Amino acid sequence: MSVTGVCQVCERREAEYACHRCGAAVCSVHFDTEQGVCVHCADPEGREDVFAEGDDGEVPEFR
Repeated sequence: MSVTGVCQVCERREAEYACHRCGAAVCSVHFDTEQGVCVHCADPEGREDVFAEGDDGEVPEFR
């Protein structure tokens, strides 16, 4: 299956994966390769801050 477009989580990066559970097209930052699902499906309770990454995929420094 070919994935095209932007990530449905961050709406910034190019989508590279499709979630095996919900079908969302997501970038490598927002895809759990071990489980084969997007970050929302990997953590349905919403305990993780999936938007903590900077625009370049790095965690921003807080000063």
